[in-house]
Amino acid sequence: MARDFYHNDFRKALEKEGWLITHDPYEMNVDQIGYEIDLGAEPLVAAEKDGKKIAIEIKSFVGPSRLNEFHKAVGQFNDYYVALEMWEPERVLYLAIPESTYNSFFQKTVIQKSIERIGAKLVIYNPQIQLIVQWIN
Repeated sequence: MARDFYHNDFRKALEKEGWLITHDPYEMNVDQIGYEIDLGAEPLVAAEKDGKKIAIEIKSFVGPSRLNEFHKAVGQFNDYYVALEMWEPERVLYLAIPESTYNSFFQKTVIQKSIERIGAKLVIYNPQIQLIVQWIN
């Protein structure tokens, strides 16, 4: 299975915060469609903490076009959100974004409005020091 560029760094950051990784990747089968949440080599990590269940789509934004990576992330997030709502509605879906990308690209008004439109919750992480910087609900 192909993994996102920062997959292991993000996983370590999540574990540092006391999360227990329960699925890597998180697999679903909805309406006879199998989701490995691994499309485009972007895995989904599921974790639980204090009874709260989450699923996280990790993005690195290391491709040649941040806009193209963003389009892919929005499409995947929407698909995963719908499938997860049918499969395990109590699990909350997050989109993990590197801090540098969040501080630059994600500050653009059109990007913020797009994130707001799809209702994405974000986890901002620093892959270099394997640290979660911020949770945005």
